Amino acid sequence: MNYQAVLFDMDGLLIDSEPLWREAGQETLARWGPVLTPEQYHSSTGLRTEEWIEHWFHHFDLDRREAPDAVQTIVNKAIEKITHRGVVLPGAREAIALFREEGFRVGLATSSPMELVEVVLEKLALPSAFHAIASAGNLPYGKPHPQVFLNCAEELGTTPLQCIVFEDSFNGMIAAKAARMRCVVVPHPEDFESTRWAAADLKLRSLAEVDRTLPGRL
Repeated sequence: MNYQAVLFDMDGLLIDSEPLWREAGQETLARWGPVLTPEQYHSSTGLRTEEWIEHWFHHFDLDRREAPDAVQTIVNKAIEKITHRGVVLPGAREAIALFREEGFRVGLATSSPMELVEVVLEKLALPSAFHAIASAGNLPYGKPHPQVFLNCAEELGTTPLQCIVFEDSFNGMIAAKAARMRCVVVPHPEDFESTRWAAADLKLRSLAEVDRTLPGRL
């Protein structure tokens, strides 16, 4: 396959922000009483904040009128936490640079709002690292809907079949496959052995494992 573009997710893949999103979500949800188990939380990673709140407010039968306030609270908390404590994950900068050197178009396709994207780009310290950036923040549907990946591919000037996606979440993997793109998953270590990654085309423990042979292994 003649791959022309590589699309990266952001949270949990390029930056170690998932624990901070989890803190923000748990702290906010605790205002109404519920505390999520690790299994419950992992089942909803990759969702936009609006959908995350909608899902758990429905699950716990909470007052939907308070959902918009909960969404904004989580986003504000997450941005603050990631700004001060977010750490770029091993291999992230190197993987982006490698694909650019190899002549790929490189995109960022995230469920997070653009204000958080700006924070992460500053932490990556790679000026003009991406040829296109797509956020599902203002789309009708987020992941596992494929639209954010399709939008990013269009902006990159390529077709879905020529794209490789890097994801860390189950919902992101489903979105990539629904977009008819190849998907490389880099799951959280405690979830690495789960059978639910079977739909992925390749599974890595870290972006540090990315090398020039990767496209040929898909």
